[in-house]
Amino acid sequence: MSDIWIKAIILVLVFAAVVFAVERVLAVYIGRNIESKAINKRLDLIGRGHSRGDAMQMLRRQVSALPDKLPPLLVRPAIAFEKMLVAAGLAMPTGRLMLLLLAAPIVIFLMIILLMLALGGALGFGRILMIATFAFVLGAAIPLLVLQIRANRMRKKMQDQFPVALDVFVRGLRAGHPIAAALDLLTVEMADPIGSQFGIVVDEVTYGADLRDALTAMAERWDLDDMRMFVVALSVQSETGGNLAEILENLSKVIRERQSMMLKVRALSSEGRMTAAILTGLPVMAFSLLFLANPRFYLDVADDPAFLPGYVSLLALYAIGFFTIRRLIDLKV
Repeated sequence: MSDIWIKAIILVLVFAAVVFAVERVLAVYIGRNIESKAINKRLDLIGRGHSRGDAMQMLRRQVSALPDKLPPLLVRPAIAFEKMLVAAGLAMPTGRLMLLLLAAPIVIFLMIILLMLALGGALGFGRILMIATFAFVLGAAIPLLVLQIRANRMRKKMQDQFPVALDVFVRGLRAGHPIAAALDLLTVEMADPIGSQFGIVVDEVTYGADLRDALTAMAERWDLDDMRMFVVALSVQSETGGNLAEILENLSKVIRERQSMMLKVRALSSEGRMTAAILTGLPVMAFSLLFLANPRFYLDVADDPAFLPGYVSLLALYAIGFFTIRRLIDLKV
């Protein structure tokens, strides 16, 4: 056998040994992390020494964080904003977050203005308007977009977990557990987000809240019809009697069939939804990246007399297109 083949075999064996050693080290490391990691955030907080009351206060976000008196036109957007924060799992108080969203564009705007003055650039009305738009997009619009994406992902995960949670709840009832114990079973068997959310319900009941009110509050926080049907089923059974396990088993089948239909609708509308996402997000991202890379591309034409009417018309058309696309892809099943 030639020296070249011997060297090649040695290199292959060394490579295989290194890959095997790295794989074993990663397997041991990941296995230890999985064993030491709690199944959901609530259990993790309790395991770190927090009481159940403290964990409930840290995880629960109340819609009552909104101001008591709001103008009628701002009530529905404010509630939708609060529910988005609930689904995104953001524990920051609403007032502080709104202050940051207001302060960040102002800070970015002032920093750019000071930088332009330091470099000796001229400041016309068109340039100020362009800088203000960029500051708003970078300081407020993009963070809100990120929160919305996270909220949608968490809400979808909650919907996917809910039929499984119903199955676990039904098994607990058929094993002879009372309703409170069956709910407590969900808090230790289910991962986030549904495990922590049912943990909040159990803690609220432990501290004196009515079970129906606690479940209704959870359904309103997440704005999910499946949870509302679950609350209605519990309410009807508590008033009229009947086999709760059988009722919830049938409800689980209905929810799964409804989700199957929803997946079919989403598959059929995937092209339209992807087009809507691109048409909505691409102009904002392209404007932000191009302004960061080459500000003169916009600022050199900002003082042109035709800039202001054209720019305002562009923003108005974008707003009209945004709301029209949202209405077109808002499919109800």
